[in-house]
Amino acid sequence: MSATTAGNTTSTRTSTRADQAPEAVIDAERARIDALDARIVALVRDRMEVSENIQRVRIDSGGRRVHLAREMQILDHYSTELGAPGRELARTLLRLCRGH
Repeated sequence: MSATTAGNTTSTRTSTRADQAPEAVIDAERARIDALDARIVALVRDRMEVSENIQRVRIDSGGRRVHLAREMQILDHYSTELGAPGRELARTLLRLCRGH
C-alpha cells in the first residue's frame, strides 16, 4: 500500500516494519523476492513459448527465425526502462527465446 503526500509516494509497508527486528524484516522481504523470482521465471517461460510460436510461424511462411529489427526494439526498450543493465537483461532474454 502507498500513500501520496505532496507529490511524494511513501510506502506504508516500510513505516509499519520500522519497529520490527531487522532479521524479521529481512526474512519477510526475502520471501517477497523469492515470490517475485518465481513469477519472473514463469513469465520468462511464457515468453519463450510465445517466441517459439512466432518463430515457427515465421519459418513456415518462408521467413527467418530471428527478426533483428524487432530484437533491436526490445534491446532499446529495456535499455530505456532499466539502463545498461536492462540491455544486458534483454540480451539474455533474447538468447533464451531464440530456441535451439
